[in-house]
Amino acid sequence: MEPVELLEVGGPAPVVLSCEHASQRLPPGWTWPDEDRWLVGTHWAWDIGAAEITRGLSARLGAPAVLAGFSRLLVDPNREPGSPTLFRDVADGRPVHLNLGLSEEEKQRRLQGLYEPYHRAFADLALRHRAPVLGVHTFTPVYEGGPPREMEIGVLFGRDEEPAKRLAASLAARGFKVALNEPYSGRDGLIYACETHARRCGQVALELEVRQDVAGDPPRRAALIPALEEAVRACFSRSCPPRGSS
Repeated sequence: MEPVELLEVGGPAPVVLSCEHASQRLPPGWTWPDEDRWLVGTHWAWDIGAAEITRGLSARLGAPAVLAGFSRLLVDPNREPGSPTLFRDVADGRPVHLNLGLSEEEKQRRLQGLYEPYHRAFADLALRHRAPVLGVHTFTPVYEGGPPREMEIGVLFGRDEEPAKRLAASLAARGFKVALNEPYSGRDGLIYACETHARRCGQVALELEVRQDVAGDPPRRAALIPALEEAVRACFSRSCPPRGSS
């Protein structure tokens, strides 16, 4: 399996979709240390349900998408180079042995083999379609023992506050508990991938964060995707005929 999954479409699309934390896979050449087995299947290794939402939205919107084919714990494609969490070495207060004592050679192997191919594919997709960029992520209902997160969907933005407000209002009108720049803020560099490639094309960059008890539950996710499609179309109206789900 390649480090990047591309979903291509023909004709105009309302948005370009991205999913930086789509997979918990370790490609050939990497394996989970025994001490890290507890991380498999958790939100630390990937964004639970994000890939399924991305593929479902792509099919319904007729929107191109780029999805990472490797775990964020190898290298996080939604972090800028030099970020302290590009190679995360602590999770839930416990060491991530996969990333302890990484040599510069190993860091470069991950950047050149995984991170850079993802961003090249994203850049190419964004330049070819020149549409607003919408990242799809999910978040855990409780983070490191903190209080329960009440919002079901967060709309993250950096510079693009007005489109974010429109999308949030459209989602709220469909019955969801929505918050702006929660549980994380796009103004803190946490929508790095979307902002980087949208800016190069002069486009809007937003990111969806869906709570994982919604995203990871098949019936709730199946109800969510059509509502997301309607909200995205309402926010980013563009001559693009509706597509049925596949």
